[in-house]
Amino acid sequence: MPASRLGLLVLGLALAVVPFPARAAVEAEPPVRESWPHQGIFGTFDRAALQRGFQVYKEVCSACHGTKYLAFRNLTALGYTEDEVKAIAAEYTVMDGPNDQGEMFERPARPSDRKPSPYPNEQAARAANNGAYPPDLSLIVKARAGGENYIYSLLIGYEEPPAGVTVPDGMHYNKYFPGHFIGMPPILQPDGVTYADGTKATVAQQARDVTQFLAWLAEPRLEDRKRTGIKAMLFLIVLTGLLYAYKRRVWADVH
Repeated sequence: MPASRLGLLVLGLALAVVPFPARAAVEAEPPVRESWPHQGIFGTFDRAALQRGFQVYKEVCSACHGTKYLAFRNLTALGYTEDEVKAIAAEYTVMDGPNDQGEMFERPARPSDRKPSPYPNEQAARAANNGAYPPDLSLIVKARAGGENYIYSLLIGYEEPPAGVTVPDGMHYNKYFPGHFIGMPPILQPDGVTYADGTKATVAQQARDVTQFLAWLAEPRLEDRKRTGIKAMLFLIVLTGLLYAYKRRVWADVH
């Protein structure tokens, strides 16, 4: 028997005798299929959900995850006023300079600034998270297969491991994460935030809101793109009708 076929046979036998719990720990469940208001040709973002999602990100997620492409002035697209954006920006400090003495200095952030990273560099981020590097969330919805459904499922997927499965130290069991073992703890807790609009802050609600915010962050021009596409389609429909009418008129006497 050729060596390659022998190797495949040995691998198949090895997988066949692996206990079911061990194999189950490798295979992630498919993400929950949710309906999102911004999906579809005519879909638009829910501004109230976006503001709640930004609150969840700001109060819960931003301690570990950055959003390097988010400028504070972009938050006006979520429905915040310019004064509110200025107040949000002023809560952060950014490095600026050099000054007249040639030194860098910190100052309160302005709307034109990007939101600062929670860590000065990757090494500091890994040192603070047991070697794991928290990914930047600016494009996370586009970077993960399943998009919004995967992010939402991951945030609600923490549970006790099944019998026979041992979770390594520093890891957590999540049924939607590939391999099931994830370094990020279950950061969303019931009533972990207090929504200004009175919405009940369940884990599922927080997960849904922050997922919509991250979807907007990954594609803030989504609504403009859809409006442009609809206008283009309407133009093409009208143009097709005019060209058809013109064709019939030109060839009306030719039979």
